[in-house]
Amino acid sequence: MTSDTIIDTGTEELLCVIRDRVAIITLNRPEARNALSDHLTPALRTMIRTCGENTEVGALLITGAGQAFCAGGNVKGMGAHRDKKKLEMSYEDKVADLQERQRLLTGALASVRKPTIAALPGPAVGAGLALAMACDIRIAARSAFVSTGYLRVALSGDYGIAWLLTRLVGTARARELMFTSEKVDAARCEQIGLVNRVVPDEALQDEAFALAESLAEGPALALRYMKNNLDEALLLDFATARDHEAERLVRLTTTADHKEAVQAFIEKRKPVFRGNDN
Repeated sequence: MTSDTIIDTGTEELLCVIRDRVAIITLNRPEARNALSDHLTPALRTMIRTCGENTEVGALLITGAGQAFCAGGNVKGMGAHRDKKKLEMSYEDKVADLQERQRLLTGALASVRKPTIAALPGPAVGAGLALAMACDIRIAARSAFVSTGYLRVALSGDYGIAWLLTRLVGTARARELMFTSEKVDAARCEQIGLVNRVVPDEALQDEAFALAESLAEGPALALRYMKNNLDEALLLDFATARDHEAERLVRLTTTADHKEAVQAFIEKRKPVFRGNDN
């Protein structure tokens, strides 16, 4: 029988439970379409880091409560000037502050060396879309949609959205989506490569968890190295990337997980991996 380990996030605005080596992280502000907030966002940064480092976690699944994934920043709060300290910051300090917050959120998520999945029950907008795109795989409910959103508030984008979007859908579509802030329904998202799968609304959480669980059961070090290879494919020339692939594969041939996988193949059974990086 599956048992859940509930993780204290420090706020009711973010929930985290570990189930079958999957860390299920749920943005829990359904009344605000799970928009980022002064409580939710720091907790999310912490959970990304701690779950990424936790050897009992094999995969991260990020989703939203209710009918949304994440509506991005708090637009109403942009005009409220609630934080007097930030109002008094210099331009340079404001830039440094945002750069640090970005590094610890989408930057940290993209750096996690475990499979990460975003399950979108509804809209992912602005920084919420960047959060979803920083994951390895995106599964969307049929009624979900995405929007870059920044044009509507006369801003240019943050949390790496332009970089992430360009690499997922290409330059022409990325520019169109940034310049128009149009709503893109789930079917078109799948068509242009913005999400990997579209499933019936009622099946979203089950299908996303099933995928996360299957990845969490996999050989951790091999998955880590796959992520390294895939990241380097965007950054390095073919010869260098190919050489790095060779180094990692030879290293993996010495691991217990590789030996178990080969033996399981011979014996025609499902392999049982250690669930760690050794």
